[in-house]
Amino acid sequence: MKLDILAIGIHPDDVELGCGGTIAKHAALGYKVGVLDLSHGELGTRGTPQTRLKEAADAGKILGIECREHLNFADGFFTNDKAHQLEIIKIIRKYKPDIVLANAEKDRHPDHGRAAQLIADACFYAGLRMIETSLDDIPQEAWRPKNVYHYIQAYHAIPSFVVDVTGYEGAKMEAVLAYKSQFYNPDSEEPDTFISSPEFLGSIKARMLDFGTIIGTTYAEGFTAPRHVAVKELKDLI
Repeated sequence: MKLDILAIGIHPDDVELGCGGTIAKHAALGYKVGVLDLSHGELGTRGTPQTRLKEAADAGKILGIECREHLNFADGFFTNDKAHQLEIIKIIRKYKPDIVLANAEKDRHPDHGRAAQLIADACFYAGLRMIETSLDDIPQEAWRPKNVYHYIQAYHAIPSFVVDVTGYEGAKMEAVLAYKSQFYNPDSEEPDTFISSPEFLGSIKARMLDFGTIIGTTYAEGFTAPRHVAVKELKDLI
């Protein structure tokens, strides 16, 4: 299956929080969208890797994605090295996405920035035919995504561009709340965390409102682009 967009996050729920509206919108428009979780979030204070796996599957159904894969990178202790890059390269070559959405380039959680660089490096190296990989003993062809964009997470960042997700904010928040172990639940007896308060959920919606205001709509999501974003004509800009 060839994907148009592959959203990658180091933790399950990263892509829902960072670009869930964008994923839901493009899936609804007929684009083939997939998700790759690099770890199982096993260092998370709440929940377990098993519960998060089920929650991720539920969230994916809400967003309308085509597929979701999980790698076994060590949460908190993965590195940007050949072994980790090759695992991502195999997925890139398997699905041949035109666009990859990746973790924030710099963020509160050190995993996010480190994953952002790892993903970007793997996307580049996936296009080098001298790097040989195989899947199920079948050699893979080189493939480099046309663009890698980084969604914005905890830290505020000035976006390179924003995507109007008005009408899909509900799907995003529903997908986020599919992670019942992680976010606000008044009946939970688990420890409080940075993301388990009702205020955190409010901040996710507030950020969409903020980015929406920038472009004169209601809800939007922001992305940073390492390279300049190009348009063929000025009229392409809204």
